[in-house]
Amino acid sequence: MRKAALLYNPDSGGSKQRHRDLEAALAVLRNGGVEADLVPTESPYHAVEETRRAIDSGCDTIFACGGDGTIHNIAQVLAKTPTALAILPMGTANALAHDLNLPLKIVAAAKASLRAAPRRVALGRISFVDLQGNSGTRYFVIAAGVGVDAHLFYKLHSGVKQSMGMSAYYAKAWHLWFSYPMTRFVAEQIETGSGAATRADVTELMAIRIRNFGGVLQELAPGASLDRDDMRVVSCRTASRASYLAYVIRGLLRMHWRIRGIDLAHCTKVSCQYQPSSAEGQQTKIYVEADGELLGTLPAELTVVPDALTLLAPLR
Repeated sequence: MRKAALLYNPDSGGSKQRHRDLEAALAVLRNGGVEADLVPTESPYHAVEETRRAIDSGCDTIFACGGDGTIHNIAQVLAKTPTALAILPMGTANALAHDLNLPLKIVAAAKASLRAAPRRVALGRISFVDLQGNSGTRYFVIAAGVGVDAHLFYKLHSGVKQSMGMSAYYAKAWHLWFSYPMTRFVAEQIETGSGAATRADVTELMAIRIRNFGGVLQELAPGASLDRDDMRVVSCRTASRASYLAYVIRGLLRMHWRIRGIDLAHCTKVSCQYQPSSAEGQQTKIYVEADGELLGTLPAELTVVPDALTLLAPLR
């Protein structure tokens, strides 16, 4: 690491202490011989612009000073480039920071970055229909979801998220457990090492790339890893709320129970479509998310791009 830009949202968190921590992190990097600057951003679009500008100015490392949504936006620019992504965790969940075993204190994370090594990993890629009806494609670092979890992000307003943090997620998830209609859609997946596609009607599908989410769930999909060139896919064929709850409890207790109607597989490709019986114009919208960011609706296709992103991470 020779030259770095630290991208942050000055309006996020509303804490003067947080800005002081960023200044201290900047001093750590400069004292470590890195040419570094703080770069404020006003929106996800602005963050993308500033990332491109930083790369053009010769930065070999971009720090995402925020949460998983900030990482998601910056990764869209860094994908398939040699520029490294580093993290100063300042978000709600900080799932990727947990998985990389990064310190969750900003200054400590900056110190760790000076001792970190570049790690080349694959990225997930998802195509979808955005909320304006246009085709879209995004990379994802952590996970992508279709169905119940994406509906959560559709319902969860950003203002509630900022004011309540993770409690907003848990409260809304509990409400959805009672109220979501469990709308079915068709998922066709190709498992790793197999050219054959399997097809099922499901109520939820998640494609997960990391092992440890941190917080109460931690290992949501045993077998997932950034070191693999595929996705750990969780397919819910069941509409049973009890089964959903049992899967969550399984994660809480760190158990490897098999839950009837919920399958795990390593996959290289997944396609999701509305059921053929859905009448055009009358179908219930099924939403799509990636890295906790609402993207749009079905149809969607999820694949993996090997050797796509350089992460600056502590040595394992």
